[in-house]
Amino acid sequence: MSNSEIGTILLALSVFLGSAHFIGYVFVRFQQPRLVGEILAGILLGPYVLGQIAPSVSTDLFGTAIEGNKAGVILGFIYWFGLILLMFISGSQVRRVLAQENRRETAWILGIGTPLPFFLVLFLGLLSVVPIEPLVGSAGQKTSALLILSIAVAVTSIPIISRIFYDLKILHTRFASLILGAAVLEDIVLWGVLAIATAIADTATLAQQHVVGKISSHVGATIVYIALALFLTPHLLMKANASRWNIFRKSSPLGYIILVLFFYTVVAALLEVNLVFAAFLAGFGVVGGMGGTDRERFSKVFEAIEQFATSTFIPIYFALVGYRLVFGAEFSLSMLLIFLAGSSLLSLLSVGFAAKLAGFRGLDIVNIAITTNARGGPGIVLASVAYDAGIINAAFYTTLVLVAVLTSQGTGIWLRFVLSRGWPLLSSNPEETWRIAPKLRQPEKVGEQVLTPER
Repeated sequence: MSNSEIGTILLALSVFLGSAHFIGYVFVRFQQPRLVGEILAGILLGPYVLGQIAPSVSTDLFGTAIEGNKAGVILGFIYWFGLILLMFISGSQVRRVLAQENRRETAWILGIGTPLPFFLVLFLGLLSVVPIEPLVGSAGQKTSALLILSIAVAVTSIPIISRIFYDLKILHTRFASLILGAAVLEDIVLWGVLAIATAIADTATLAQQHVVGKISSHVGATIVYIALALFLTPHLLMKANASRWNIFRKSSPLGYIILVLFFYTVVAALLEVNLVFAAFLAGFGVVGGMGGTDRERFSKVFEAIEQFATSTFIPIYFALVGYRLVFGAEFSLSMLLIFLAGSSLLSLLSVGFAAKLAGFRGLDIVNIAITTNARGGPGIVLASVAYDAGIINAAFYTTLVLVAVLTSQGTGIWLRFVLSRGWPLLSSNPEETWRIAPKLRQPEKVGEQVLTPER
């Protein structure tokens, strides 16, 4: 590559990264999710804003950089590497939230709250009650598009909910443990379904007689990969971590973790398993393969990976997501409103019903239902993967991203409102709030735990 080409790519990355951090910081100052600002940065850099103000700048810098050969490959790699790091970090955090005290409640939410909207949409789609044709992308696979629609209704955002809980100082509470524990197991299943959907889309160019065999091989490879990643690989990693011959860990613990991530994704690529799903399982497996002392020893390594990823590759990924949003002739406001209202209502009712069966009442049910409706990062990842695979079209891609943003915004606003009023997130844990409301205050008791909001 010439100096000019390298300079163009670095300029594009600088603009994306700088804009994402600037607008993301502004959103954080106004107590809004950072990723919303990062996506907005990409929208402002896109052809529908900057392209209208300075068409030559937008075309020469961003259009050429993204659509061109060499530059497009490099930016495409950075886009996917940011996505892989995001899913790896998400997977590495999930084992920390599976608390024993919430197993019964988690089972109800996972057994009814997630499957009910998924299978209901799937059933209605198969009966053609829900139209699928307006959603189908270039691959022309209605079955894959229906699976994506079903996942989009049921998916919950682990990264965004975790960030919201962290910002509100409630990440250590039982409520946070319950929500994240259910979301973790739910997303493992749904990412598996996404892998199957992309496998079906890959058969679009095959002859009819080879389709069944190709799908069967993809599904079989995905199931084998999941089984190995969840049950075998953590034990192998635990032995590798304890081995005195592990020179990679001794040489560079951070490099060793990244090497394991690469190994997971390379094996997934060879088996034609979805790389995003592989990265999630890599984070899950790496932490699962660590004992108590190893987790403490590697904690700073994971923090370093998270800090570097969230300051570079992940903001660029979200900015590129915003850049790719379509607000022109292909954008459908009616599709956005119908999907936002329909999917949210279905999710709220199903999770609320599951929470009631789990023994929760009143405000507890509302808090659980609204929080699990946040689609956030996984909703955006789902849209990105499906769009890149040609499963969904540009209009539905934009709809999925905007719904992920809006539902995450709604969750943050609601939880902040509840905590600011002094209401507990769970009535069984009245101390888990920012301040004790008068009706809950008992002066004769001492040792009340009072949470304070972020200043």
